[in-house]
Amino acid sequence: MSCLGCAFLPSDMDARQPKAMEDSSTKQGNAKEDVSEDAELAKAIMSRQFHPSAIGPETWEGYIFSDQEIRIKESTDLYGAVLWPSAMVLCHFLETNQDKYNLAHKNVIELGAGTGLVTIVSSLLGAKVTSTDLPDVLGNLQYNVTRNTKGRCKYIPLVMELIWGQNVAELFPRATHRFDYILAADVVYAHPYLNELMETFDYFCQDGTQILWAMRFRLDPENSFVGRFQQRFHLEELYNLPSLSIKLYRAWRKDSRAKDQTEAV
Repeated sequence: MSCLGCAFLPSDMDARQPKAMEDSSTKQGNAKEDVSEDAELAKAIMSRQFHPSAIGPETWEGYIFSDQEIRIKESTDLYGAVLWPSAMVLCHFLETNQDKYNLAHKNVIELGAGTGLVTIVSSLLGAKVTSTDLPDVLGNLQYNVTRNTKGRCKYIPLVMELIWGQNVAELFPRATHRFDYILAADVVYAHPYLNELMETFDYFCQDGTQILWAMRFRLDPENSFVGRFQQRFHLEELYNLPSLSIKLYRAWRKDSRAKDQTEAV
């Protein structure tokens, strides 16, 4: 290298070094900001839960949504009758984003309703909700839904049996059952019915239907499901909460005329 080249080398390095340090600092700052936002949002969501001050004859978990105290009875004998944090994430989103996702007077179906918290909160927000799950979960689901919506909601939620992929068209003919929203919380995990779940999403999601789906990532099958899901649906990430291992998505059909829609129908 010539001396002339050597003369310019230090100044070039000096010019690049501050820029590299600046980029690194910016990335670190953004990462810290993301962690802070995640922690604050997760804290706000989890603060919706409270526990009874005294032990009574019945065990329940308490939640505050839509300015209402909601008491949820769980059943530890049934996997689907336990309330998972994904349901709280979805409920928090629905309540705090009513300007964009207004459920009032909308036809809503919840898949895998479990203990019924999402159904209850959606009903309190004015939706006409059909709440679905497996036969062995329905008793506890109906109890929670009735207990927390009776006399509080404009529309009485309907609780129905639904086994993914079985007799869906017979139970919910499209001629009479059209839904504005499909809600789902923690329905994707390491179970053998992911293909049936995909087909059920596909059946209910018609032109103009939006899916709001909260999901906790545990194992690789969840990631595989998301990839296959994106082959049929547009997918938008609404929340990313690494501290809870939960993401919240909005989805709509790729062939839907409303695919660019960002507000509630």
